[in-house]
Amino acid sequence: MGHRIQLTTRYVTVDGTPWIPVMGEYHFSRDLPERWETELRKMKSGGINVVATYLIWILHEEIEGRVRWDGHRDIRRFIETADRVGLKVMIRIGPWAHGEGRNGGFPDWLQNLPIAHRSNDPGYLDLARRWYSAIEEQVRGLFHSADNPAGPIVGIQVDNELYDNGPHLATLRSIAEATGMKASLWTATGWGGAELPRGRVLPVYAGYSDGFWEESDTGWPAFGVMHFTYNTVRDDLTVGADLRDAPVDVDSKASLGADDPWPFVTCELGGGMAIAYHRRPLVDSDDIAALALTKVGSGSAWQGYYMYHGGHQVIGELSTTQESHETGYPNDMPVRDYDFFAPLGAEGTERPHFHKLRQQHLMLDAFGDAFATSATTIPEAAPGAPRWAVRGDGERAFLFANNHQPAIAALPAVDGVQFTVDFDDSTVTVPSAPFALESGTYFAWPLRQRFGTIEAVTATAQPITEIVTPAGPVVLFAATAGVPVELQIDGVDESDISGGDASSVGSRVVVTPHGVPGLDCRVRIGDTTLVFLDAPTAEAVWRGAVGGRDTVVIWHGSGWFDHEGFRVELPEADAELITIPAIAGTESEVGDPVFARYDVAAGTTRIELEAPAFSEAPLVPVRRAGSSQRFSAPIDDDFAALSPVEIRVRDTDLGGAEHAILELDWTGDVIRAYIDGELIADQFWYGRAFEIDLAPHRAALAEHPLELKAFAWSPSTRVYVDPRVRPAVTEPTLAIRSATLRPIRTRTFA
Repeated sequence: MGHRIQLTTRYVTVDGTPWIPVMGEYHFSRDLPERWETELRKMKSGGINVVATYLIWILHEEIEGRVRWDGHRDIRRFIETADRVGLKVMIRIGPWAHGEGRNGGFPDWLQNLPIAHRSNDPGYLDLARRWYSAIEEQVRGLFHSADNPAGPIVGIQVDNELYDNGPHLATLRSIAEATGMKASLWTATGWGGAELPRGRVLPVYAGYSDGFWEESDTGWPAFGVMHFTYNTVRDDLTVGADLRDAPVDVDSKASLGADDPWPFVTCELGGGMAIAYHRRPLVDSDDIAALALTKVGSGSAWQGYYMYHGGHQVIGELSTTQESHETGYPNDMPVRDYDFFAPLGAEGTERPHFHKLRQQHLMLDAFGDAFATSATTIPEAAPGAPRWAVRGDGERAFLFANNHQPAIAALPAVDGVQFTVDFDDSTVTVPSAPFALESGTYFAWPLRQRFGTIEAVTATAQPITEIVTPAGPVVLFAATAGVPVELQIDGVDESDISGGDASSVGSRVVVTPHGVPGLDCRVRIGDTTLVFLDAPTAEAVWRGAVGGRDTVVIWHGSGWFDHEGFRVELPEADAELITIPAIAGTESEVGDPVFARYDVAAGTTRIELEAPAFSEAPLVPVRRAGSSQRFSAPIDDDFAALSPVEIRVRDTDLGGAEHAILELDWTGDVIRAYIDGELIADQFWYGRAFEIDLAPHRAALAEHPLELKAFAWSPSTRVYVDPRVRPAVTEPTLAIRSATLRPIRTRTFA
């Protein structure tokens, strides 16, 4: 990181160089500190370069006057770990944080004080000043500045989702600065028509594909369409709207943010979605990846995900710490579960969208300066025409198209698609012949972009990354489903091209690669090799340091770059790891001028445990509560009346595994897992497996079984579950179909 971070009206610069940050939210206090380094390395391996994290006040000062920074509360250790891994940090210091926390993160003692919270009430400001001073003492010396260019903290967000008190946000910044906090960037959430103090905070925005905060009788929320459509509207007026005292006039403020004199910065693109008792969205991986790429096409200069890494709600000394009806909030959240179906789950599981997003992040890293400096143009689209946009500078561009929406509102295929883009000196029509744009397809294609030593390449494939090798530059692309790969190249002769059929059309050469997309689908132009990958292989591309050398890795599985090289989770069947360049001192298959190949022996064996059977199917008592009178989750007293079932786990099952993920395939309403009476995990059923890492509980499991208590799914329940998985039953249903233990072992290639 350079000495100076600045903002233009369109993008962020570091020492004058355009930079598109990719930020992921990971709450240090909602995970085990011994896991932080590995999980942060996974985040970096996924293309994240800034980690954002809340400081949730109740977790640090549950008892007034006793401020704790020990164990999972150690913010300094977390930031120093992130710095060691190579990540910059955005701290979100509250005082109010939300984050589906109790009282929005306020300790009960603070919530109950007779003061005007989240205002310039002197009594509240005194407490905010004390809280900020405590934070500053912990992070002193870690701020990025001209005097400390190596400092990892590059930004500070004050409060969260405050809509109607810009002067208070300005005061919070002043208080934080007075305590000694410094930041290159000061931010505040701008959604919901927020009143922000001009020039004092950078507005940051959100975009989710679904929302647990909607009502239980809502299908796909109306706000979803805007996030899958190219537009200049930054503001989503619905995020957190259920917490407002008064509704926002949507019609009068619908375009808010479009004309801000700031770059378009996001901090809460939905990396998944939380589950509330009354409403349980089933967000798919392509929903997340398509939304993210649509935001890039709409001009995003900063991709920020919430959550990027899931976690666990903390059980405090005095109470649980999740948002709930008990504290007057509109939603009942799980006591422990905050997995969020994030790219990295609460137990570190790498979800499909971890890989899909990494493909985008590699593109932004390799070609970010071309994106950052380009303006967005959104053509007017006729009904039934494809959604598309162009980010370009008059000479070169990227073309974006999105034909994906969540399954409940899937877009139809579009026939006869062909795009024409005018440049200052010419016109590009791509592809040469119309094609059928399949439902669910989304992409970014280069138009007249530089790759390697080729001056102007237009392609019907999405660039991933470019690496220089002794044999010349190698550029990897992802082919687009249903679209033949076609290149249009300016300024070359047909004789310079190998690996494809070439023909001249005016001043351009049109090339169709030989073969189908995959590792062998290559076109060489001069000294540059272009490789066109099928979708599974494109999503298996990683980039990082192996043995101290910049390396592209192709690995179909879970893994991450550690301090030595690339660490793989050993697969269940023998597999192959591929690199560019070859790993020094390690034998590989010879004969391929581009890829080196290495065998990876199987090392994971799933263990099928006996799935316990419930003797009865109790139903959750139907209650409504909270500020919106939504359906309430069962409480401790309800669970106390249930008889548990047991799963016995032998120490030999856990073995020496680094993690041991128990996956429960079940159907019901709510389930809780206990060991020796301690609640370790829970889930509101919504169609996905219940995951628990048993490795941290190894000692307890040696003496006690894992106990499960659960309520049945009621055929008459009115809670929302996605229609694709909602049980079509006529009787209360509660069953665990399988219990699978997945011990995880790893190997590093260095």
